[in-house]
Amino acid sequence: MVMAHYIGIMSGTSLDGIDAVLVTTDGRHIELKGRTSAPMASDLRERLLAIAGGGAVTAQQWGELDAALGRAYADITRQLLADTGISAAQVRAIGCHGQTVWHQPDGELPFSLQLGDGNRLAAETGITTVTDFRRKDMALGGQGAPLVPAFHQCVLAHSERLRIVVNIGGIANISVLAPGHPVRGHDVGPGNMLLDLWCRRHTGAPFDRDAALGRQGRVLPDLLARLLSEPWLALPAPKSTGRELFNDAWLERHLAGDEAIADVQATLTEFTATAIVRQAQQWPAGELLVCGGGGHNPLLMARLTALLPDWRVNTTNAAGVDMDAMEAMAFAWLAHQTLHHLPGNLPEVTGARRPAVLGAVHFPD
Repeated sequence: MVMAHYIGIMSGTSLDGIDAVLVTTDGRHIELKGRTSAPMASDLRERLLAIAGGGAVTAQQWGELDAALGRAYADITRQLLADTGISAAQVRAIGCHGQTVWHQPDGELPFSLQLGDGNRLAAETGITTVTDFRRKDMALGGQGAPLVPAFHQCVLAHSERLRIVVNIGGIANISVLAPGHPVRGHDVGPGNMLLDLWCRRHTGAPFDRDAALGRQGRVLPDLLARLLSEPWLALPAPKSTGRELFNDAWLERHLAGDEAIADVQATLTEFTATAIVRQAQQWPAGELLVCGGGGHNPLLMARLTALLPDWRVNTTNAAGVDMDAMEAMAFAWLAHQTLHHLPGNLPEVTGARRPAVLGAVHFPD
């Protein structure tokens, strides 16, 4: 296959913004050519948070959110093209994750729902667009997530040493890349989600920049123990989760109510780190490579390093892949897989009955 331009768009569970990347790939090799980010418009973010929190929504509101997200994705695509000097005609396709508003992988009728009108995105940009990556995997009995381990295998697998890639977005997920073994991976639990929620509630800031709040506090052992007692954490893989479980109400149930604000922030950081470390310690010591927003949290990175003294802990930047671009790059790569009728999921990771071509394709004309 020849190298071609693809765009990947990602807006994650944290709802802090939209990331877009331009890559060239042939499915086996991938090169990052450009990246841009934009904050999520505050009114759009608040409406999405209300839905993700289980709030009632009318059909009109639902449709308007879908259209508004499609337009926002088109806006950032145009910005990316302008920044890189690449024309829409030179781009083979856009892979757009969409905005997850509800993820229900278990129960009688499992489903995952992402908003962001792919038809509008294709029509406004003139670029073939692939969306809705998760539901085919779920139709085949899988969790629909995480999907990035297949991409991590493509760009970060090492022939001689174990690498565990930890994507710390709103939710944290791991990919276990062990030489000679199938890729393993699953969601671990909250990444930045609860940290952002607590920081926003008490400071008004969208996240704890440089862990300024968390570093003022101390870990509260009793609160940490209550957080770690969450039954979902002990479930075997395959498993995935989201804001439907780890939300404001969940956190409130575990608080005594008299904790200092900074102490809660420090304890939530320790909770995220401990949940990740418990999964890593099931494997021989190797490399732990962090991507996503969590890689910018110095307290979280320090705790991962301290809790894994025999491991080499770093960000994926050290392995040559931009930690901030990783997930958007994955969806650009998944668009390539779809258009070439190649599987995008790993049944060993998601639990699906078989590999499958993922996504819905929207043509611009």
